[in-house]
Amino acid sequence: MFFPLPELLTAEVGFRTNDEVMPAIRAACAANADLATFHRLGESEEGRPLYGIVLGNGPQTVSLIAGAHADEPVGPETLRTLVLEGLRCRDEWEALWSTFRMVIVPHINPDGEARNRAWIEQWSSLDAYLQHVDRELPGRDLEFGFPSMRQENRLVAVFLRKHAPMHLHMSLHGMAFSEGAMLLIERHWAGECTQTLRNAFATDAEKAGLLLHDHNRKGEKGFFYIEPGFTTTPEGAAMRAHFQSLSDEDMAARFHDSSMEFVRSLGGDPLCLVTELPLFLIERRVPHEMGYPAAYLAFKEVLPECKLRAQQGKAMDALIEPFNVQAFDLRVAIRLQLTSMQLGLERVSS
Repeated sequence: MFFPLPELLTAEVGFRTNDEVMPAIRAACAANADLATFHRLGESEEGRPLYGIVLGNGPQTVSLIAGAHADEPVGPETLRTLVLEGLRCRDEWEALWSTFRMVIVPHINPDGEARNRAWIEQWSSLDAYLQHVDRELPGRDLEFGFPSMRQENRLVAVFLRKHAPMHLHMSLHGMAFSEGAMLLIERHWAGECTQTLRNAFATDAEKAGLLLHDHNRKGEKGFFYIEPGFTTTPEGAAMRAHFQSLSDEDMAARFHDSSMEFVRSLGGDPLCLVTELPLFLIERRVPHEMGYPAAYLAFKEVLPECKLRAQQGKAMDALIEPFNVQAFDLRVAIRLQLTSMQLGLERVSS
């Protein structure tokens, strides 16, 4: 079936906070009680509300989470849009709601969101981002904390387990800087069974004026190359093995299972996808060698100095000029997140 989710994007977009949008989501669910239920899951470590939504009455169950990494705000905004706009025009989406039951946690990391508000409120300033960005280190990384590393992991795990097994699981992510878009696919689905999905994602990225971020990491930390723009999803087990091979048992112990591994442990054979869309685009100015993002890797070398200069209030134009770093349009980013979701839903319903 065809589910044109990008058509949900009709209103103006912007970054909202977890607390700010929660009353609207709760009210929308209450007004559509036959279709949606609001669930107060509990509180984050710092006492912020963590909530989920079950949307739709269909036979196929889909889990959608976002915000695992605190400096990736596009995914949460995408899921907020899905819930609010989907319920606002619910009659137009009857086929979607009768096919799927969506188990959604728009933001699994509200504390991290709060720590990043200083730059999010100044979007799309690169200086503000470099001055104020905050990201959890291994051992605090919620994506690799399932089922019980942190309180947030425990609450989300209980919610997902209650509605398992899943047919599709998506964890919406992003990259601070990249040469384009990536889509990560769980290794059991990395073959011909998702070739149509991959072709469609590449086409939609191109229509949005976006290249594919082509990085062959040769299996490092579980990232196995599928084709340009696509790798397998990382796994906690692979992360642990990587650091154990370096005799770094302390770092290895900081990686628990990913949300993809956890959802697959609940039964069935769910398609698991991870979106990776840029906040800031790096221009590819040199001939591209397959699997080697030269501009991105060169920019990573100067990034620490860029952050230092931004934090000291010093100019960094000379450092970033060779890369033509540009903020990626938020509306286009949300649209591509919705497109990825659409492709996943169509694949598991086919």
